[in-house]
Amino acid sequence: MTSRQQGRRAVVTGLGVVAPNGVGADAFWKATRQGVSVLDRISRDGCTELPLRIAGQVRDFDPQAVIDSRYLVQTDRFTHYAMAAADLAVADAGFHPDAEQPYAVGVVTAAGSGGGEFGQRELQQLWGQGPQFVGPYQSIAWFYAASTGQISIRGGYKGPCGVVASDEAGGLDALAHAARAIQRGTDAVVAGAAEAPLAPYSMVCQLGYPELSLADRPDRAYLPFTAQACGFAPAEGGAMLLLEDEQAARRRGAPVRAHLAGHGATFTGASRWEESREGLAAAIRIALADARTAAEDIDVVFADALGVPAADRAEAFALADALGPYAERVPVTAPKTGIGRAYCGAPLLDVAAAVLAMEDGVLPPTPNVTEACHDIALVTGRARPAELRTALVLSRGLMGSNAALVLRRGEGS
Repeated sequence: MTSRQQGRRAVVTGLGVVAPNGVGADAFWKATRQGVSVLDRISRDGCTELPLRIAGQVRDFDPQAVIDSRYLVQTDRFTHYAMAAADLAVADAGFHPDAEQPYAVGVVTAAGSGGGEFGQRELQQLWGQGPQFVGPYQSIAWFYAASTGQISIRGGYKGPCGVVASDEAGGLDALAHAARAIQRGTDAVVAGAAEAPLAPYSMVCQLGYPELSLADRPDRAYLPFTAQACGFAPAEGGAMLLLEDEQAARRRGAPVRAHLAGHGATFTGASRWEESREGLAAAIRIALADARTAAEDIDVVFADALGVPAADRAEAFALADALGPYAERVPVTAPKTGIGRAYCGAPLLDVAAAVLAMEDGVLPPTPNVTEACHDIALVTGRARPAELRTALVLSRGLMGSNAALVLRRGEGS
């Protein structure tokens, strides 16, 4: 390890959010803190007659207002969300990259499905009108790495860039990947995930997931940790963070909003929810060890909260296995029950909520859920004040990935 690399730590200096309950960190946090549920019937063209009825849609977002038209025609909705969130994160951090050092800034995103809406449109034109009606951007817009590429191109970021093509837990893994790049010498990384799964082709593909909720009432569609749990409601959107080397951030006077203290990841196989108990517990232990944090130091857990009885039970057991008796006392919350589960974007929205909760000293509630049927201290009803120094964010993917991330509250500039 070189002297330049010694002691380098990744910190969060900027947040950018595009979510069903608000665009921008302030709007997102206001709704999250109030426990507002925006789950509703899907209104997107071509989607209203499908068995999947309820989801979290991003409604107050005009891509033409924030993204140059030359980029819009090249990209799918999931990249529009990611580019907009990246711009918000960089602006929030007051970050101005040095044009003379373009290799000092990188980009890492996670993606679970890519650009399904763009791809469907182009394939329809191929079969309906012929290959001469397929645009040249079909070759890149659907691709998992499209968001990383477009953010890099627009920002002029030529440092380490990558994409985690994974299931939901890949959102946390992308942050860990970015943190490692910073530890190795990169000054800043734009990192996160955004998804756009609410298009006809994408929705038909999701119907193959037995964990998907097909409930037709918004208030009954997504109820994890309850006896009425019937699966998860999907969502679109996500969040991007600006991560910086702590010393570099402090040199430019940027407030440190949070520290990425520890990360752990395991794999237990698709839909093997009973086995996810052991895998998730292992991921938690790895993250705690990486952060050099004791179980009793965790002030809040942002749960994966799949909404499948076997998976919810496994998560509660995993917390007990990893945290011991403290697991019954530590506050657990799942704000995503009010907005839906945005695949790789879901844990990023939880990370954004965790950072904001620690800053505000407030535990956000779990919308639509009134009482948990597992031995966890689930935060329901209204938000409540709390001294929050350390948060644990959990995520599991439908394909079997498990991840845990430990965040510590920032100390300001």
